[in-house]
Amino acid sequence: MNTIYGFLANGRAARLVTLGTLYAGGSMVGLWLAYELRFDFDVPETLGASLGAVLLWVTALKLAVLYAFGQFEDSLSYFSTPDLKRILGVCVASACFVAFGYEYVGMPWAPPRSVVLIDALLGGLILCSGRLGIRFFRERFLTPQTRGMKRPRRVGVIGAGDTGTALARDLLAKGWLGLRPVAFFDDHRRPGSRVHGIAVWGPPEWLAEKGLGARLDEVVIAMPSVRPARLREIVEVVQKSGVRFRTIPSMGQLATGRVSVSSLRAVQIEDLLGRDVVEIGSENVRSLLVGRVVMVTGAGGSIGSELCRQIAAMEPARLLLVERSEAALFPIEQELLEMGQGGRVEAVVADVTDAVRMGAVFGTHKPAVVFHAAAHKHVPMMEGQPAEALRNNVLGTAQVAELAWRHGTGLFLLVSTDKAINPTNVMGATKRLAEKVVQGLQQREGGCTRFVAVRFGNVLGSSGSVVPIFTRQIAAGGPVKVTHPEVTRYFMTIPEAVSLVLQSAAQAEGGEIFVLDMGEPVKIADLARQMIELSGLRPGEDIEVVFTGLRPGEKLFEELSHRSENVLATEHPKILRLRGEPARYGAMKAILESLVTVLPVASCDELKVLLKRVVPEYQPQMGGVRGAGCVVGGGGEAAGELVGAGEAQIQAGGALKAGLG
Repeated sequence: MNTIYGFLANGRAARLVTLGTLYAGGSMVGLWLAYELRFDFDVPETLGASLGAVLLWVTALKLAVLYAFGQFEDSLSYFSTPDLKRILGVCVASACFVAFGYEYVGMPWAPPRSVVLIDALLGGLILCSGRLGIRFFRERFLTPQTRGMKRPRRVGVIGAGDTGTALARDLLAKGWLGLRPVAFFDDHRRPGSRVHGIAVWGPPEWLAEKGLGARLDEVVIAMPSVRPARLREIVEVVQKSGVRFRTIPSMGQLATGRVSVSSLRAVQIEDLLGRDVVEIGSENVRSLLVGRVVMVTGAGGSIGSELCRQIAAMEPARLLLVERSEAALFPIEQELLEMGQGGRVEAVVADVTDAVRMGAVFGTHKPAVVFHAAAHKHVPMMEGQPAEALRNNVLGTAQVAELAWRHGTGLFLLVSTDKAINPTNVMGATKRLAEKVVQGLQQREGGCTRFVAVRFGNVLGSSGSVVPIFTRQIAAGGPVKVTHPEVTRYFMTIPEAVSLVLQSAAQAEGGEIFVLDMGEPVKIADLARQMIELSGLRPGEDIEVVFTGLRPGEKLFEELSHRSENVLATEHPKILRLRGEPARYGAMKAILESLVTVLPVASCDELKVLLKRVVPEYQPQMGGVRGAGCVVGGGGEAAGELVGAGEAQIQAGGALKAGLG
């Protein structure tokens, strides 16, 4: 078998010999059988005497046409619809040549017209059958993965639409996967009907109601575009049936060609928590980005890397991937290079708080659009290190935005968070202050930059989110730790969040904050239980769910708009525009200057007090949280004087009322 497989798989000579033998033999058999059928297996002697010569020259003609149609260059053991069309084209073309010779040239050895017609049909059937036979032989016996393979697992496919039928075909063709589809389950197909020869057993509910799951080894949910609510119902049904189940990749992965339908994976919590797909138009986004230099800061993060993927597809002239962590930057750079984006992608290792480095980047590349996603975002960690949160989230944002204004950038977009609304933690308060800095710059005279921000909730699968944390806890045998039984959060997928960012950028007028209609919030306790069930375990029995109490700065629920902000509709029904009283540029400048002065010497609580002065809705938690970035006790009298001076400077800037609203 190894020798046969090596002969079929390797070498041009082997392919030519095998194909030549197949095509020549098939052509001769087809023409001979056409004669026999035409004359009811009693060919006249006058025709039989010239049959040998006819077989030779017609076969030579067919081989020449096959060569002209490129059939000798095909991979020997692969055969699909395009090959079928070409072989049928060969048969029709050959029949036309032979019929022309019979009718107009008067060739002495030309077969009758009826024989030519029958030969065209039989020849095509024989040649295609031969190619299909070689393909089947390879897939069934010669592929290394199939040798020694055990009995294939019986698979039921939920979803008999385009994706489900494509999956069934793929599994049948790739026997080495060890999966044989034997049944479809579909709400819209009549039980007993067949699709590609595979019976439809009924709707998915029959797996549990009629015990059909016991007749299967595995179930594959092949419905990538199904509504999450329906997917949750199907998962519950399959779990009740007791059969193992998996699903196919997302529609986005299938559409980009990154994976095939037979690349099966376990059902993930993201599949169940995802919301109905929000359709985002791409033409207006493309017009904003195509042919322009685009910068993404924080390019190695969850949001930043997805921004880079989607922006690269819009064909910018240059895409600058700005990231201070080379370990985070390298994977997204390599991914884009593998996607063929090497001509427009440039990885830039730089810290947004480094004025000299960022000034050089802006001066060299002159970006037309900046997406600012760089930020410290982990709530408990930043609660103990407000100096670092202020330095990165506020001063870093102000610096990049200022450079955008100086260099004539057309659009600066800040990626913000719902935690910026009535914040109870340092991270949220610093993001709210960053929003105000951006709005203040919009009021500055003389520039052409539009400054906007986009808010959204928790992103499924991002680093530090609850999903990977719960996954690790379940893998360790539990318990799964939830802070409070009533804590809720808004969730969205990374691609959806980034689509919102891009669509908002295309609608930006300047000075506004965009937010997505995020649907209903999800209880974290329910999320934990669903994840345990998806792991094949029982919450409360196999894995315990324990409540640890709210962490410093954590709220029971998040909000999407501040009471002082006016909510306006946009061109997209799922995107809202928020407008409030803008901050004055002079006030914001005074605040930033005071922060630069006090950050190195202020204690955690002193910084929270300062942050409270400029973000009045912030409700800080004082004391009890210490971090390496804090100066405990304020650093003595000199530090206290600097902090006091900073407060006075903020007051002088009119930050409390007139400036910030």
